[in-house]
Amino acid sequence: MSLPLEAREQPYARSAKSAATKKKHTYKFLLLMWVFLIAGGVWGTKAYSDHLRDQIATRISAENQAQLDVIQKDYQAQLSDLRTSMQSDMTKLQGKVDALTELLAFTKDSANSKTDNSNQLYTQLAEVKKQLEALEKNLDVLK
Repeated sequence: MSLPLEAREQPYARSAKSAATKKKHTYKFLLLMWVFLIAGGVWGTKAYSDHLRDQIATRISAENQAQLDVIQKDYQAQLSDLRTSMQSDMTKLQGKVDALTELLAFTKDSANSKTDNSNQLYTQLAEVKKQLEALEKNLDVLK
């Protein structure tokens, strides 16, 4: 029951043909898997870098907000100190203006005629009033 040689070659030829087809499919499958692995790596890298960027942005934002809060508190403290200082300076200046006004009134009453001294007192009083007005404007600007 032996088969002729021609009959034996045909089955071998068929199996060789199917093996070549299987090799082609294997290469296609491996190439496709390789492409998917590379695409997955690229996607994973991008997702991780986006995640890190978001974390860094959040951290920097929190630090900036903390620094701004400190600066704002410091500014408010300086502003309140300046306001207090300006008010005390204005109070002192008002006292000087009142003293000059009293002195001027006394000088005016004691002098029979206008003299250089009364003119000097009026000049000084005008200068003090100008300074007082300037300080009041500065205080209004600060408010």
